[in-house]
Amino acid sequence: MKAMILAAGRGERLRPLTDHTPKPLIEVGPRTLIGHHLAGLARAGFEDVVINVAYRGRQIIEVLGDGSHWGLRLHFSEETPGELDTGGGVRNALALLGEGPFALISADVFTDFDYARLQAHGDADVHCVLVDNPAHHVDGDFGLNQGVLMDAAPRFTYAGMGVFDSARFAARDTQRFALSAVIREALQAGTASGEHHAGSWIDVGRPSALEQARSMVMKG
Repeated sequence: MKAMILAAGRGERLRPLTDHTPKPLIEVGPRTLIGHHLAGLARAGFEDVVINVAYRGRQIIEVLGDGSHWGLRLHFSEETPGELDTGGGVRNALALLGEGPFALISADVFTDFDYARLQAHGDADVHCVLVDNPAHHVDGDFGLNQGVLMDAAPRFTYAGMGVFDSARFAARDTQRFALSAVIREALQAGTASGEHHAGSWIDVGRPSALEQARSMVMKG
């Protein structure tokens, strides 16, 4: 199974830090934010990783190279900043992803989640990792009942990690759409599964969250 990292965002809330450094290349301890994901994917047995880039995309491509540093093969899908949204970014990269399910990870998160757990869902339509609701998203996104994703309370927050079948994106007839639209389609069809991650997870979207992630690395 291939993996894809969503790395096209602008990182507005981390300005001025992101004025010259794209968010995925911000350092969190000895590695960049995206470097932590790449190392985790390599440990989990992934070999091919697709990365979509837009804002300062060439900078990301030049720093990461071909992926050999992590024992991976990297493939880049270049976009125009602000044009496609999350779901559209995946649809734009389908030629690189191929057919069938793939792991999808947001570069914005910092976590100790074991990506090998995603390998166990290689036949999924949509499978989402959920976490307890952070302070900035107290209402959550989806419920979970015996591994089935639900539109019911109590709700957890989508962690920006999961497995998705490429057919879900190929069937869309619009270029710009959110990933949440794909998740809700599968939920309504009764083909969306999920799991709860009780370990560390941070949405690195604010300066305070970035410092929290850096502190976590320092503490080991």
